[in-house]
Amino acid sequence: MFRIRLVAIDTYPENTAFLPRRGSTYGAEQFRALRKIEVCHENTAILATLAIMDDEHLLQPGEIGLGEQAFRRMGLPEGTAVAIAQAKPPASLEAVRRKIRGDTLADDEIAAIIRDISRHHYSPMEIAAFLVACAGFMTTQETLALTRAMANVGSRLQWESPLVVDKHCIGGIPGNRTSMIIVPIVAAHGLIIPKSSSRAITSPSGTADTMEVLANVDLSAERMKEIVARENAVLAWGGRVNLSPADDVLISVERPLRIDTFEQMVASILSKKLAAGSTHLVIDIPVGPTAKVRDQTEAVRLRKLFEYVAGKVGLAVDIVLTDGSQPIGRGIGPVLEARDVMAVLRNDPDAPSDLRERSLMLAGRLLDFDPRLRGGQGYARAAELLNSGAALAAMERLIDAQGRQEHEAEVGHLVHEVLAPCDGQVVAIDCHLIARVARLAGAPMDKGAGIDLLRKVGDPVGKGETLYRIHATSQAGLGFAVELASQDAGFVVRQ
Repeated sequence: MFRIRLVAIDTYPENTAFLPRRGSTYGAEQFRALRKIEVCHENTAILATLAIMDDEHLLQPGEIGLGEQAFRRMGLPEGTAVAIAQAKPPASLEAVRRKIRGDTLADDEIAAIIRDISRHHYSPMEIAAFLVACAGFMTTQETLALTRAMANVGSRLQWESPLVVDKHCIGGIPGNRTSMIIVPIVAAHGLIIPKSSSRAITSPSGTADTMEVLANVDLSAERMKEIVARENAVLAWGGRVNLSPADDVLISVERPLRIDTFEQMVASILSKKLAAGSTHLVIDIPVGPTAKVRDQTEAVRLRKLFEYVAGKVGLAVDIVLTDGSQPIGRGIGPVLEARDVMAVLRNDPDAPSDLRERSLMLAGRLLDFDPRLRGGQGYARAAELLNSGAALAAMERLIDAQGRQEHEAEVGHLVHEVLAPCDGQVVAIDCHLIARVARLAGAPMDKGAGIDLLRKVGDPVGKGETLYRIHATSQAGLGFAVELASQDAGFVVRQ
């Protein structure tokens, strides 16, 4: 038996357990045999990767250390007596091996894999094997099974309204922060829109990162329900409420591998919307040469996959193909994007017109789900709510309900201007490269870092005029961003 002790080391997403090399009842050979162990206490058990500690001051004889993730998931106080045993490989790994060989998996096999992944029974290497095998070949039925399996593990939110709407963009377009404008418009109309959003994976900001500039987004499920009951809406980080937890684990492995297949994208998005209790969903698919979806052929294939899976799981969807040829709005990065959002909601004359128009169009598609409105009136109703100030008032109430930030975040004070190389017209902007520059500047971790775009496609520009400004809060971040921008600014200017 061992007594557990918290070791303040973040080993996300893995569970990690620590044992001292000396002074333990296990010898070095046994340590190697127990590479993965099960830590047990009565009806509670977790699987953890075992690490050996040589610093005798960190753990005492008879203690087992648990990293932050393992300690939280174990849910027991320090000093609790636990037993350890060698972990058996999950039985579902055999199905992963079959998938690697090119087999099609049955629904129950995929469900077993996802259950084991959500319980952290897989190592990152085993998860990567599953993801790569699925990226090579995955049927539509397997995609449907994956969606259902991911939605069925973790928490599921329930709402009293028969009509619960949501909107999701597949991403890839910097500055496309329409959700923060759509949500208050829809809430002001009276529809329920509990928006749980992710933090950035590969972009300079996610909706949760940008909303966090204005308000608290780390809300419990109970708190979310209270706010929705009062305000019809919420804009919260989904990671806190454990919606489709297997997806969070899969994403942590997909990110460094840059795996983002249509099948995994569909399963990820729809499983979270199901778990969030949505009934009607608008999906924005930007299409452009540097977007995630490059052409109409790809877009139609993705649209049909969304429609098929959504129909099978009981979600009503409206798929919208939008222009993904350039960034939306001017700000790229949390503070700069929040500035643009509030400018649109306040009806400022200099608010980005493209962000405003896209938000109204998507909000109108959501409002068209309302049976009380005549068909096609959604856009006009959305514009009415924005122009009248009702949407702004709804946003201010939502910020207060979630917890307004006490200190206003500021744009990074370190600035570098990227200049046009010649006279001419902006004919193209590389969304992917612009996003990389903003991330190197420090976004989204540094809320004030990012890019302020001063030119868009079609704008005339003179040699030496500013195309965009890079903002950073550290010299290192600014240096990294400037170095990449000097190699390729991401703008094509032709005379």
